[in-house]
Formats: sequence, structure tokens, C-alpha cells
Amino acid sequence: MPIDAATALAAPPRTNDIAWDSKDVLLYHLGVGAGAHRPATDPDELRYTYEKDLQVLPSFVTVAGGGLAKAGVFTLPGLRIDLSQVLHGGQRIELHRPVPVAGSGVLTSRLAAVYDKGKAAVLVMRSEAADDQGPLWTCDTEVFVRGEGGFGGERGSSTRTPPPERVPAWEQEVPVRHDQALLYRLSGDWNPLHADPDFAKLAGFDRPILHGLCSYGTTLKTVVDTALGGDASRVLSYSTRFAGIFFPGETLRVRIWDLGGGRLSVTATAVERADAPVLADTVLTHQ
Repeated sequence: MPIDAATALAAPPRTNDIAWDSKDVLLYHLGVGAGAHRPATDPDELRYTYEKDLQVLPSFVTVAGGGLAKAGVFTLPGLRIDLSQVLHGGQRIELHRPVPVAGSGVLTSRLAAVYDKGKAAVLVMRSEAADDQGPLWTCDTEVFVRGEGGFGGERGSSTRTPPPERVPAWEQEVPVRHDQALLYRLSGDWNPLHADPDFAKLAGFDRPILHGLCSYGTTLKTVVDTALGGDASRVLSYSTRFAGIFFPGETLRVRIWDLGGGRLSVTATAVERADAPVLADTVLTHQ
């Protein structure tokens, strides 16, 4: 089998120097839809799209300084991965302090777990960033690799965190641009699944799909703007399971429930496809 779990898990952590500046932050924000629907000069959007009073959406940490691409999950010893069979399964970020508009540090990454789901394998990569003032953030990334299960590993847990059975406190419809994936990929996710129609067909899709992390960032921005008064620094952690695909040009419906105690439950669905799930088991903690 292409996956040798024992070898991959035994690989030493990888460290990479990372750096970013306001241009990287601005490009990322545009890539998740900032400034696309309100007037571009609306102050509520300029806090994402203009360097004056710029704040950083916490999901930026997934691309900062090369981000998860630098973690190198697909090049570890013991792994030979066909990108056409890869889907992003889940993502969790924890912020140890607000992300600076410009900064540098060291990203330390390791394979934290490999799970055998039978017909697929799930890889969990943990990446931790720190600078000279201490820890910045921790990212846990789950990668779903179709056709690579059955190697005899642990199945892992399947914890679910569904939203409450009541009307959400907030609900927003967010139209997503047809070129959103082409813009988002400029922040460093070059998987052709999100741009090349021929490659998308090889992977079993009619057309290129939006990056899961783009939906992740778009949803986070919606939550910050509707439930957190537009203050991105209030986010402490944000986790999700990528429950289904989303196509550029569709409308994302974001529903938010207040669980109390600084916790929000969130779902994201595709409006045009009868609210097909996009993000599920999504929880945000805040101050």
C-alpha cells in the first residue's frame, strides 16, 4: 500500500521559517470574498481590504508564510499520495494570541495520526507556529485520501457536534464569485482540482470545486461580522468538518447558534443544491 503509517508517524518534526506581511493578508481576505458584496469602500469591509486599521481573519494562519503547504504532509516518508484522490476532511485552528498583520516565526509540523477508514485513510497533520514572543497558533489538518485505507490501522473516533434543534440566532446568505477559487489559490493552494476542469473530472467532479479552506475562511468572516461585532481578534479557536463540496458561483448559507459560554455552533450549506452540507460539526470559541 502507498501508506506506511508506522514510517510516516516516526518521521521527525519538520521546521520551516515563515514570514508574511500586509499584502499577504489582503490577498487572503480578497480570496475568501472580502469586499465582494458590500460597496468596496464600506468601513466594515475596509478593515479586511485596506492597510489602514487592517485586522487579520484568524483563518489566515492556514496560508501564512506558505502555511499548510509548507508542512509537507504529502512528502513525508511512508506516504505516496495521488492528489486526485485527496480531499480536505477537517480543520481546527487555535489562536494563542491575535495574528499580527506582519510577522515571522518558525512553523513546526508533524504527522499526529493516521486513521484507517476502510476505503480511505485520514491523515492528521499538526502545525505549530511561534515567534520570539512565544506561541502564535496551532493548526490540526485532517486530509482524507480515497482508496488508501485497509492497511490495518486504528479507525479513530467519529465525534459529531450537531447544532441545537432550534432556530439559529443569525443566518446569512453569501454569494460566492465564479472566480473565487482562482483568486484564493494565489495564497498558496495550487491543487489543480480547484482550477483545471480536466483534473476535476479525473477526481470525479463535473467541474473544479472550491477549496475547503476557502469555504472555511468565508464562513469565519461571516461569523465574525454577524456574531462578533466585526472583531476578528475575539476568535480563540475554530474547528470544522468538511461535509460536502461547494462550487464557485453558488451561494453559501451560514447559520449560527449561540451556545453560551463563548461558544458558537455553525453550519454552512449550498443554497442552490437544497442546502447540501458544506461545513458541519463547526464550533467557534471566542472571548
